[in-house]
Amino acid sequence: MKEKLFKSKMASLFILIVIGFSNAFGQSALPERIIDLDFNKVKGPLNTMFKECIGAGRANEGLRADWQQQLAYVKKECGFKYIRMHGLLTDDMGVYREDRNGNPMYNYQYIDALYDFILSIDMIPFVELGFMPNALASGKETIFWWRGNVTPPKDYTKWEELIRNLTFHFTERYGEEEVKKWYFEVWNEPNLAPGFWTGTMEDYFKLYKHSAIAVKSVNEGYRIGGPATAGAAWEVELINFCKDNELPLDFISTHAYGVKVGYLDEWGNTGTVLDCNPMSLSIDVLNSRKEIAGSSLPNLELHYTEWSSSYTPADPIHDSYHQAPYILDKIKRVGDAATSMSYWVFTDIFEEPGPRFTPFHGGFGLLNYQAINKPAFYAYKFMNQLGNTELLNGDTSSWACKDDKGNA
Repeated sequence: MKEKLFKSKMASLFILIVIGFSNAFGQSALPERIIDLDFNKVKGPLNTMFKECIGAGRANEGLRADWQQQLAYVKKECGFKYIRMHGLLTDDMGVYREDRNGNPMYNYQYIDALYDFILSIDMIPFVELGFMPNALASGKETIFWWRGNVTPPKDYTKWEELIRNLTFHFTERYGEEEVKKWYFEVWNEPNLAPGFWTGTMEDYFKLYKHSAIAVKSVNEGYRIGGPATAGAAWEVELINFCKDNELPLDFISTHAYGVKVGYLDEWGNTGTVLDCNPMSLSIDVLNSRKEIAGSSLPNLELHYTEWSSSYTPADPIHDSYHQAPYILDKIKRVGDAATSMSYWVFTDIFEEPGPRFTPFHGGFGLLNYQAINKPAFYAYKFMNQLGNTELLNGDTSSWACKDDKGNA
């Protein structure tokens, strides 16, 4: 595509990101494009919701040296602030068991090692409360190669005490002011039953109630939310439940992927086709904001704690150059509707279907197993290089920014 990237009325250095999404998918060449900018015409501070949070597979993977090295690298290059992952309470983290009399026993050594590292590189936990420790589970149903238990607790009071004890431990170890920065999210995709949750929506709301009471009992200033659903489900239902029962709710979280069919591909065997609608995925975020605005809690934060082109961990597009303009296009179309958009995930060290056998297998990551940058990585690296002031720009498929010195 022939482009004049810009005509500037003031000569100065700045970063301009141009999204070439249409041409990247092999469509015919577009007409010449002129992006006309004036450094004196400012839109306002750049919305950096795109780097507020990034995803990772499961907590136990975060104990690996290569995982930690890659996270430190993407933090440095892409500027991510929070990190969210599954499996914090799963048995491979050694958190919970009961003695012969059924009394709870708590152990946070592995969580401490993980969170100490995350905080050491100036990142913040986005705490997903799940999955169920086997000693507290009401059943044996699991998901993924690493067998996260997806059943409700056999005793909701014991679940509440676990979450209270864990939250108190965080407070003792890291301090109230630090933990006030965190988010506590209850479970993951409970609407995908029985995949991620064998209970009903009402069972999930009960889990949310006990979790919220536990977290807030330690400190009212700590933030808790959900429903962490796939496909923007249960948003208004959770708001109404919390309003009717006078329960705290500090944010709404949900997930979206850019395909039309299904929401779960545990082993990477499902064939997926991208939705050709230019507003796919982005419209989900806009609609979530609209739902919240029309609810009884219209000012809630909105966190899309997972998103990507497709939900399968074995999709060639994740390794392709197409993924970079896809990311830029979707984020641009979302505008300021979301508080954060957490890309799923930062690394191919991601073992839901088990360890992978090839360097490029269509994994979700910005980096592959061997720490090679994939095209998606550069979308975030370039956005992170944008200046903190956005310029007025009539072109809908680009960002132009400058910093406080007129440079970017």
